[in-house]
Amino acid sequence: MIFALAGNQNCGKTTLFNQLTGSNQHVGNFPGVTVDQKSGVIRGHRDCTVVDLPGIYSIRPYSGEEIVTRDFLLNQKPDGIINIVDATNIERNLYLTLQLIELQVPMVLALNMMDEVRSGGGTIDVKKMSQRLGIPVIPISAVKNEGISELLDALLQVAKNRVRPAVTDFCSQESPVHRCIHAVCHQIADHAEAAGIPIRFAATKLIEEDGDIVERLHLAQNEIELTEHLVVQMETEHGMDRNAALADMRYDFIESVCRDTVVRCHESRERARSEKLDNLLTHRILAIPLFLGIMLFIFWLTFDVIGAFLSDLLASGIGALTAWTDAGLSAYGINPVVHSLVIDGIFTGVGSVLSFLPIIVVLFFFLSILEDTGYMARVAFVMDKLLRRIGLSGRSIVPMLIGFGCSVPAIMATRTLSSERDRKMTILLTPFMSCSAKIPIYSVFTAAFFPRHRALVMIGLYVTGILVGIVAAKGFGKTLFRGNPVPFVMELPNYRFPSLKSVFQLCWEKARDFLQRAFTVIFVATLIVWFLQTFDTRLNVVSNSADSLLALVGQFLTPLFAPLGFGDWRVSTSLITGFIAKESVISTLGVLLGGSSNVSAAIAGLFSTATALSFLVFTLLYTPCVAAISAVRRELHSGWKAAGVALFQCCVAWAAAFLAYHAALLLF
Repeated sequence: MIFALAGNQNCGKTTLFNQLTGSNQHVGNFPGVTVDQKSGVIRGHRDCTVVDLPGIYSIRPYSGEEIVTRDFLLNQKPDGIINIVDATNIERNLYLTLQLIELQVPMVLALNMMDEVRSGGGTIDVKKMSQRLGIPVIPISAVKNEGISELLDALLQVAKNRVRPAVTDFCSQESPVHRCIHAVCHQIADHAEAAGIPIRFAATKLIEEDGDIVERLHLAQNEIELTEHLVVQMETEHGMDRNAALADMRYDFIESVCRDTVVRCHESRERARSEKLDNLLTHRILAIPLFLGIMLFIFWLTFDVIGAFLSDLLASGIGALTAWTDAGLSAYGINPVVHSLVIDGIFTGVGSVLSFLPIIVVLFFFLSILEDTGYMARVAFVMDKLLRRIGLSGRSIVPMLIGFGCSVPAIMATRTLSSERDRKMTILLTPFMSCSAKIPIYSVFTAAFFPRHRALVMIGLYVTGILVGIVAAKGFGKTLFRGNPVPFVMELPNYRFPSLKSVFQLCWEKARDFLQRAFTVIFVATLIVWFLQTFDTRLNVVSNSADSLLALVGQFLTPLFAPLGFGDWRVSTSLITGFIAKESVISTLGVLLGGSSNVSAAIAGLFSTATALSFLVFTLLYTPCVAAISAVRRELHSGWKAAGVALFQCCVAWAAAFLAYHAALLLF
């Protein structure tokens, strides 16, 4: 059996999914964590699969997540639905519940966060609510694993017995909406049955002018016109447009249910604490300076204190292992080419990247704390006003924030944007946000050229990426994407103490992803670079890498980068491998600079302070990696457009690096 897990954003859906399946999907105190459907087998029930659908507020196919959810429910026809709601904000959550009930699929309502309701002095009459809604209602706390077994028992019972919701009519008798819906139901009954769509659901979607449902019903033109006449008559009698009338009908029913079953909470300690903190953290003047201060503090701890210490410690260990292996291979008398492959290729290339693993883990440890507490949702709220000035909705900040981790899921997260204009514009801007794969590059160069100001240079690079994105957005808004951004509505969750499990889970995911890339993509790239810099065109071993195949390739690109200050073929070659994975830039430089385990010291003779700054700006802004461009191609449905995005980013990076280089020449 297949079960759909549906609910509003940030109501605990992914937490419940993890409890049911034993999975470790990332959970955040931040709306929009799930942007695609995920599935898992329910523990103890191998024949039962649950699908975690993106969080939505309504089954209206405007945004990507609403389309994913609606299509799954209509096309896959699950055996049951788990509708999880936030019991502390039940009125808004039940709006989706009523629409799910209309699908006439066996369904259970999970009242999540009941522990917070009780602690706030509130209660919910679960039995009476179940009678009013016509479905089982189970109180749970997904975080504390309370009520999960009862929820699962109720779900399996209604699914196996095919118990459909007993209540489907939410209208007051003889209201204009009631008459309209019933007249449309009578008119389209045969079409809905033939299409396999519940009649009442089809009727309400038809009234809402859902084009997909109109196509599925195969209505004749006179039937469409008659439906429109019924809707116009309802609007005239009710004094509201069709969508407002349906929403009013649903909320009237919800208010009636809550009036009979819910005792309101007093203001909880969590809510009171959140409001006090928001007075400071979302202050119209102090909010952005505080955010920048918090990020500067995190960068200082990461790159100058904790992360730097752990990175140096790991680098020393890798260096000792390299020396031990080098001595062992020399004592064994192994072939010099194989010796070079192992030491100068694998150990130097992969080892130089691995040493930065602690920095990435420490950075995401702090960022996951900010997300888990609910602060990142405030950042999105604060940034809305700024983003609207450059032609974007505040909702675009969500993929952009994800982009600081990795561009691929960030580009996928643009599916949550309801406006096609905002979505495409955000896809073009997200790669300018500096992803975690570039951290090894920043760490090496700041340690070599800016040792006393590492944190400042780091935050300067991140801010530069944001500023370039702002300038690009202004340009796009006046050329390719004219128009106004859609309004931004976002729920601000209560501040919560971070979950250690969630924080360490995210750190482990980042570490695992980094290690997988180090021993797959970066490993292969290192071998290719070693081979090309070891042999010439006749496959003879070269004594000087300047005579190698790699030098031949790099020399073609050298004139392109000469105006930026780094005209050495080894530098241009490292940028080429950066298209595969940004970490490969450092591994390539490590191999090309004589197999040095300390890349920061080795590059001191290859760059000046001005060229180092120019190189940092270029790597900040040029095309992220092949995986990111593939994600752009999938989202824009065009290889040519993806290639255009990559070319545009490279041109912007070249221009910005050119300006940075010549400005640095005047300063240093």
